[in-house]
Parts: sequence; C-alpha cells; structure tokens
Amino acid sequence: MPGSGRIEMLTLQEVQQAAQALQGKIENTPCLHSRTLSQMTGCETYLKFENLQFTGSFKERGARFKLESLTPSERGRGVIACSAGNHAQGVAYHAQQLGIPATIVMPEFASAVKVARTRAFAAQVVLQGKNFDEAKTEAYRLAQQKDFVFVHPYDDEKIIAGQGTIALEMLQACPQLDVLVVPIGGGGLMAGIALAARNLKPELQIIGVQTQRFPSMWSALRQQTPEFGVSTIADGIAVKQPGRITQDLIRQYVDDIVLVDEADIEQAIVALLEIEKTVVEGAGAAGLAAVMRYRERFAGKRVGLVLCGGNIDPLVLAGIIERGMARAGRLARICVEVRDTPGGLAEVAQQLARSGANIDQIHHHRVFSTLPVQSVEIEFVVRARGLEHVAEMVQALIQLGYHARHVP
Repeated sequence: MPGSGRIEMLTLQEVQQAAQALQGKIENTPCLHSRTLSQMTGCETYLKFENLQFTGSFKERGARFKLESLTPSERGRGVIACSAGNHAQGVAYHAQQLGIPATIVMPEFASAVKVARTRAFAAQVVLQGKNFDEAKTEAYRLAQQKDFVFVHPYDDEKIIAGQGTIALEMLQACPQLDVLVVPIGGGGLMAGIALAARNLKPELQIIGVQTQRFPSMWSALRQQTPEFGVSTIADGIAVKQPGRITQDLIRQYVDDIVLVDEADIEQAIVALLEIEKTVVEGAGAAGLAAVMRYRERFAGKRVGLVLCGGNIDPLVLAGIIERGMARAGRLARICVEVRDTPGGLAEVAQQLARSGANIDQIHHHRVFSTLPVQSVEIEFVVRARGLEHVAEMVQALIQLGYHARHVP
C-alpha cells in the first residue's frame, strides 16, 4: 500500500550499501556516449551496457545482493525464482557461486537460449505456464510445498536496491545527464534507479518505457484496466501484474511512462547492432525505441539509456534483422508482370542487374493470379541500397514497358 512504513525503509543508503556489497562480484559496465545515435535521435545519447554482465543482463545485481542477505538457514533450504530468463540466469549463476541450491520456474515458451544458460549454472529448471504470471504461480506453489526461499524478480527491497546501483554508476560516469530512460516490466529496475537517481540529482527527469502490448505499470499509475497482447519481442518486460513496492516507488519518483510498439523496438535492436555493434534483446532496446519514437520530447537533452539485457534468441535476431532491412529498403520485393515465354525472366533479371540489384529469391505466380493465362507475375526479392534505389529499379522497368511495382 502507498505510504506503508516498510517501503519508507528503502533508502539511497541501502542502494549504496548494495553497491559496496557488489564490488568485484558484478561488472561495473561502461556508460558511453554514442555520437551516431545522438545524430540519429537529436539528443545526446549515453548507453549503459548492462548486456555486458556475465549472464547478459542487469538482473545479476539484485540477485546477488538478495542472495548474500540470506541467513545460513535460508541458504540451506535453497531458493526458487520465476523468470522469463534474465532473473533466472542471475539467480542461478550467483546461487552457484554461493553454493545455494536453486530451482527456477520459467514459462514453457521461454527463449531456448535463456533456458539452456540457466541449466548451465546447475539450477533445476521447471518449465511451467504459458507466460511469466503462470510461471510465478507455480513458483509460489513449489516454494510453499518444498520450503524454498522465494527470490522475487522485482518486488523485493534487496532486489530493488541491487538494481538501483546502476544509477550510481551512470551518474558517476556521466553526471551531466538530464534524463534517464528505463524499461519497466515488474518495475524493479526502474524503482531502484529512480530512488537512487532522484536522491542524487533531484532535477533529473526520469522516464519509464513499456510496450503497448504489456502496459501494466502505465495502466496502474493511471488507474486503468490494461489490455494485453499475446506476446511481444520485449519478453523481459512482458509482465501483467506490476509489483506493490515498485509501483509505490515509481509513483513517487518517476516523471512519466511512455509506450512503444513492436516496430519501434525492432528498429532500435537493428540500430544498436549496426551502429554500436552490440546485441540487445527487446527489453534492452526499449529505451532507445522510446527516444526514437518521441524525438521532440528528448530533443537537445543529454539522455541516459539502460541496455538492460542482451539475451536474444539468434533466430529471432535474424528475423528482426531481415525485417529491419526490408523497412529500410535494403531488402525489397519487386513484382513484375511478364509474358510467359522463354527469355522473359532473363530480360527482367538482366535489367535489375544493370540497376545494381542483387537478386536473393525469385517466385513465379501462375495459378494464384488474376493476370491473363499467357502472363506470369514474377516476384523478385532483391538487395538494394535503400528505398530510393528500389524506386529507381521499378521506374527503369516501367520505362522498358513492364508493369512493375514495389511491394512493401
């Protein structure tokens, strides 16, 4: 409940204590200025590379601080956690380091990469539920049945304090920041960062980011009933029920929460890969997605973004890269109507080659077509320099008498 005495006990001092406890046990990740992204977004952009933690996300911070706070008796009982993947790895890895038995409940459709990595840290993995919330229910059941210590992914003061150490590092490395933009799932990351940052630099603007498909905290702060999508590329922040402690802290310290869609996040993932040569998952790209979507809001400001995780399935990443290339016109579909006679395909292919296209795929459409039976529609998937180049290729074909069009 807002204003409860217990929540008031969480202070900047505890975040600073967490920072001392974590020295040498987690990475003090770089916080670097990106000149290219600054030009692209219109604001001075600084990136906190939490994807460079050993397990690929910020979750190690809270997990380690929480585990170190356990009594010998609690450590002996073993711990259990629920997670879509990053909290799972953070708890499993640091439990292994501390000699604590760990059980992790993950959704059935969790990333194969995250499941494999969690098992690699000697944790017992239970796949249960279609989403995070169903996995959490199973984790609570097992905790009660087997007397495990439950390590909450976000609604725990030790977890929040551990995550808040990111703000200490960012403001030490880049004290000139005007704005922090932080992804929000259950709210542990944002609650810790906001608590620390607001106390260290009261004038700092603090903005949260959620996806339009999972706007749980955004809706809670507006006292609205959220509508959820089936899935999101940002599975790390796909939480339907925000925390009680985190919600109170966010309500107190955060200026606003904005929403981004799937295309925004995919574009941000590709930009970080291409420009910064760094791999982030959907949740990790949410901050940049917000800055790119709401350019006017951040224009001219010094903005710190938290790249909170990098654990993305390689097949998903490959699909996102291809979709990004298609949006940029670097991979395009051009459909051309050709008389169904020998040499027709070759003529069009030669013209595309003269235009500088590299043909990836060719598809003939004879049966499922409204064209005359003597004609065939040929779909070329080509590599190009961009949308302008695609338009030039289509125009060249039209000038030669072909019915041609670019299919987005």
